[in-house]
Amino acid sequence: MSRSLILTINPGTTTSRLGLFLPEGDGVRPVLDETIDHDEAAMARFDSIAAQLPFRAAAVLAFLDAIPGGVRLAAVAGRGGMLSPVPAGVIAVDEALVDFALHRPVHHHASNLGAPLALRIAEAAGCPAFVVDPVSVDELPPVARISGCPDIPRFSFVHALNIRACGRKLAAQLGKPFEDLDAVVAHLGAGISVAAIRKGRIVDSTNRMEASPFSPERAGGLPPMPLIDLCYSGRFSKDELKRRLYGQGGVFAYLGTKDMRRVEAMIEAGDDKARLVWEAMVYQLAKAIGSMAAVLDFRPDAIVLTGGMVHSPRLTRALTDRIGSFAPVVRYAGSQESEALAAGAARVLAGVESARRWPVAPDVEPMPW
Repeated sequence: MSRSLILTINPGTTTSRLGLFLPEGDGVRPVLDETIDHDEAAMARFDSIAAQLPFRAAAVLAFLDAIPGGVRLAAVAGRGGMLSPVPAGVIAVDEALVDFALHRPVHHHASNLGAPLALRIAEAAGCPAFVVDPVSVDELPPVARISGCPDIPRFSFVHALNIRACGRKLAAQLGKPFEDLDAVVAHLGAGISVAAIRKGRIVDSTNRMEASPFSPERAGGLPPMPLIDLCYSGRFSKDELKRRLYGQGGVFAYLGTKDMRRVEAMIEAGDDKARLVWEAMVYQLAKAIGSMAAVLDFRPDAIVLTGGMVHSPRLTRALTDRIGSFAPVVRYAGSQESEALAAGAARVLAGVESARRWPVAPDVEPMPW
C-alpha cells in the first residue's frame, strides 16, 4: 500500500478487532477491517490480562506482515480501556499510560490492552500512538454527581467512543456542528449505556456497569437493600458475586444465553419466560432513554439506537413504539468504534485537535465543597 494508514486496535475477551484507515484531511476512509479470533484455551493459560500483551502483539504484527506489499503506518489508535476519569478526546500513549492501563486500571478488562498494543506497534513503525474517548470519559456537571449518599457520588463510565462517534454522525446528518447537538444515544450491546449529549458533551448516563438497564450479560442497576443482603449472605465470595452481576447476569442469568438472536428464536417457539425477560429488557431500555430525554428537557434533536442489538428489527420496532413520540429515532446498527478511533487519530495528524498527555485531569466543574 503506497500511502500511510492508521491502524486501529480494539481488544475483546477472545478477539482483537483490527482496522486500517486512510486519513483524508481530518476524516478517514476504511481500507480493511478484520477480527482475529484467539483460541479460548490459549487465552485461559494467561494468569492476567497484562500477561496477554506479547501474545496479542505478535498476532497484530502477523496480521500486518501478511498484507501484500506491506503497510506504512501514520499512527496507531487503540481502545482506551478502563482508565481513571478523563475529558473526551484523544490522548497520546506513553509508558506511563501503558503502566496505568496494565497494572492500575479502574477495572480489569481486555480493552486495557488497547494502549499497550498501540504503543508497541507504533514504536516498531516509528509513528505516534493514541487512545480515543475511553469509557472513563467524565463530563458530568455537579448536579448530575449528587447520588443521595455523600459517600457514593455518581460518576461516568460509559461507551463514550461509540456514543460520541454516533453523535458526530448524527450532527453531520442534521447539518449542524457536533458542539450544538442535543441527543440521547443508547448503546445496546453485551453491555448497555444510555447517555444524554448536550452541546456535544455527555452530561449524564446510566453508567454502563452499575445503573444501566440489564443487558445480555450484565445485571445493571439493582435494588440496593437486597443486594446488600446478598453481599453478606455467605453464598458468594466477592469475586463470585462480581462475576454473577457482570458477565453472568442479565439475560444470561435468566435464560442461559447471551445471544439475543437465540432469545428471539425462543420467543418465536412460544417460550413465555424468554418473552417476559426480553420485554423486561425493552421496558428498562425505554425507561432509561426517557430519563436521559428528561435531562434534555424532552427536546433532543433525535434519539440514536446503536450497537449490535440494533440489528434486530423486533427490538428496534418495540423501542421505537415506546419512545418515538417525542423525538425522531435514528438507527446506527453495530459499532462505529474502529472508525471513531481512526478519526480521532486523523484529527490530531491534521492539526485540528491536540492530543492530551497522560495523566489527564477531567475537564469538569468543581463541586462547591
